[in-house]
Amino acid sequence: MGVNGWLIVAFALYMLMMIGIGAAYSKKNVNSEDYFLGGRSLGGFVAALSAQASDMSGWLLMGLPGAIFITGLSGDGWVALGLLIGTTLNWIIVASPLRRYTILAGNSVTLPMFFENRFADKKKILMTVSSVIIAFFFVIYTASAFAAGGKLFSSVFGMSYLTALTLGAIVILAYTFMGGFKAVCTTDFIQGTLMIIGLLAVPLVALAVMKNTGLTLDAGLLANEVEDTKSFTNLFYKATWTKIVSGMAWGLGYFGMPHILVRFMAVKDEKEMKKSKVVAISWVTLSLVFACVIGVVGRAFMNYSEIVEAGEERIFIEMIKRIFTQDIHASFIAGIFLCGILAAIMSTADSQLLVSASAVAEDIYKGVIRKDAKDKTVMMLSRIAIVVIAIVAYIIALDPDSSVMDLVSDAWAGLGAAFGPLVLMSLFWKRTNLQGAIAGLVSGALTVIIWDYIPCINKLVENADTGVMEEAIVTLTKATGLYSLALGFPISLICIVIVSLCTPAPDKAITDVFDKARKNAE
Repeated sequence: MGVNGWLIVAFALYMLMMIGIGAAYSKKNVNSEDYFLGGRSLGGFVAALSAQASDMSGWLLMGLPGAIFITGLSGDGWVALGLLIGTTLNWIIVASPLRRYTILAGNSVTLPMFFENRFADKKKILMTVSSVIIAFFFVIYTASAFAAGGKLFSSVFGMSYLTALTLGAIVILAYTFMGGFKAVCTTDFIQGTLMIIGLLAVPLVALAVMKNTGLTLDAGLLANEVEDTKSFTNLFYKATWTKIVSGMAWGLGYFGMPHILVRFMAVKDEKEMKKSKVVAISWVTLSLVFACVIGVVGRAFMNYSEIVEAGEERIFIEMIKRIFTQDIHASFIAGIFLCGILAAIMSTADSQLLVSASAVAEDIYKGVIRKDAKDKTVMMLSRIAIVVIAIVAYIIALDPDSSVMDLVSDAWAGLGAAFGPLVLMSLFWKRTNLQGAIAGLVSGALTVIIWDYIPCINKLVENADTGVMEEAIVTLTKATGLYSLALGFPISLICIVIVSLCTPAPDKAITDVFDKARKNAE
């Protein structure tokens, strides 16, 4: 059997296993709480790896290594550091209080439902606004996963981007559609394990291959157009304040990611939560460090001009193909490691589809439109929503030049700025009221939309085709270089505080639940 034959076998077995898990769990979803939250029965290891696998999408194995490959650590190394700090604080500060509070606040199974119950929003304003924000930004986020899947399949099998994109979308859609939350978490556990093995093994094997050929890391970097090897691996080299602030601001996004926060809500008990924290923080530390290592080692190991021509976000794919099909003849192992990239893509896309579906079916339909809707109707509508959202994301991802890094960046900023400050204030500031919550959601989301999507500044930019500097109207992101989350998060936080203080304090019934949640934490 040839190289492609073994790769196809590995991918086919992996995808059949994922779909099989979805089919197995489809019979266990008795009600919407089972489908969206798994009955709050997740064990510590599954919750930890599921949360981190759903967090670290194809961006971890494609976007981040590709960025480091081009600029070195002083570029997006700050993003990795910001994410490491952010996810650590999220597990330590938010995880347990959020789980406890969502149970006390009407046994909330989604983030919009928690906001509604937390602030006794009888007019459903918070639920409606939250659901719309989730649906909007998760479509973009899911598009990034589909684009990454398309690039993976086209690189590995030489198929067209359109065919590759379609294949990846169908597999993700199939097992998310059938299995719901527990299927997603179970597959995420498997995928998180596969991702970390690939992240650790591939750069170490690449270094071993280089050593056997007498090539040092410095020599490899010099041979691939790196003029100063020490600067390439120096986090502070030419790091401007906008680069540092923007990179570190990525960590703020964790406090507002619905697909991660819902894992906290689903953990079985406090004992399992403690286990989850240790596993998750260890996993994310290793994964981020070695994703950066892949970018650095890949620059020394691979041919720079060939990778740039193919697309730098494919660096990890090309490293695996070279190591295990040329340097070491183990094509099936190559297929397994390439499935690790597929795992990163699928583990995030499935979670995003499920959270988006819950926003449409559980929050908008049952929460606002038809309160007496039966669970079977809600589950059916959620599956329809999954298909519709996947189709829209698929259309966005049709552009083969779509940047995984840019798509993830925009969606991450929107969700983090809208929800992050409100989650923190909901859990830790008793004076937060309904008016402040609405102000925080709207101001955070609008700041990111205005900053990232609306061209409004004249600036000289380089024409991609001619290389000539031309005047163009660009977004504030491109004009300033400042990440929108670095602005959106504090604006949302300030709006929550000011509006809450300028409007009536929350009712005693609301503050009593807050006090009870805080007391249970002690």
